[in-house]
Amino acid sequence: MREVFITSLDAGQRLDKYLGKLLRSAQKGFIYKMLRKKNITLNGKKADGSEKLKDQDVIRLYFSDETIERLTKGENGAEEAENGNWPYRRLDILYEDENVLIVDKPSGVLSQKAQPQDLSMVEYITGYLLRTGALTVGDLATFRPGVCNRLDRNTSGVLTAGKTIAGLQGLTEVFRDRTAEKYYYCIVKGTVKEPLVLDGYLLKDHDRNRVEILDEPVKDAQRIITAYRPAAAASGFTLLEVHLVTGRSHQIRAHLASIGMPILGDPKYGDDGLNAGLRRQYGIRSQMLHAQRLEFGEMEGALLPLSGRTVSAPLPAPFKTFLREEMGIGDGDLEFERP
Repeated sequence: MREVFITSLDAGQRLDKYLGKLLRSAQKGFIYKMLRKKNITLNGKKADGSEKLKDQDVIRLYFSDETIERLTKGENGAEEAENGNWPYRRLDILYEDENVLIVDKPSGVLSQKAQPQDLSMVEYITGYLLRTGALTVGDLATFRPGVCNRLDRNTSGVLTAGKTIAGLQGLTEVFRDRTAEKYYYCIVKGTVKEPLVLDGYLLKDHDRNRVEILDEPVKDAQRIITAYRPAAAASGFTLLEVHLVTGRSHQIRAHLASIGMPILGDPKYGDDGLNAGLRRQYGIRSQMLHAQRLEFGEMEGALLPLSGRTVSAPLPAPFKTFLREEMGIGDGDLEFERP
């Protein structure tokens, strides 16, 4: 028999989901059978798997040591969690508590893996949590940190991650229910003088990883709302503050391009001729789009410390260089950059 003690790291998830991660070589049917036969119990009582785990719960596995060893191993016959070779890079941390980590993601880094061999912010965050002791290698058998507001590879800025199940679930709910306001900054072609709210429909082409913006709904299209206001304009360019009311793939990039205001450097939806000049003069090779801040409303539970908070990420160096050299706007000239 083996006892497994639940900590706050895993609290909040269903018992059957937890057992599926703990007993990685076991089939679901086997797990449910063991629950019915009381070979697996929760706090000394029979369970059906739907129970939500709480801190200090105790799971008992009435198996032999050999059976437990076999069931907890991955497909390659070794415990995946024993592999401690997690990548490390310095993280620009904007906010951290026991459940949540918010970082400033640099341009050029994936939010999460697209291919098995990729390195992403998820791996770097996991490495950071292991180095700081917030996670142990053993914890990774049943819990993996995850990001909750995915940014495109070449979009920088505020990226949220759950350090615990409760943190992950809370952040996922916040973004699903839109109870946190998301603001971006981008530099677009053209002079914009007035704020505007754009309403339309987004249709994704999964094969080409592109989206199309439509005025009328069609099958599989999603409604999108993008609000913006000009923060500064000069030399035929405008720095926009964009309020992402809905959050769809490539929404800001495609929506602005659809009204003739492509984001500078955008290789998918931008102005190719303009982008070529920007590469030569400023070395700009990706979209000038930055997730500048998140404004949280009234939070509760694991997210209570974030209640009423605004978490911001400073504009990256390429933005500041272009604003200064091309548009004549220095540090501190913009309201959000003032000390």
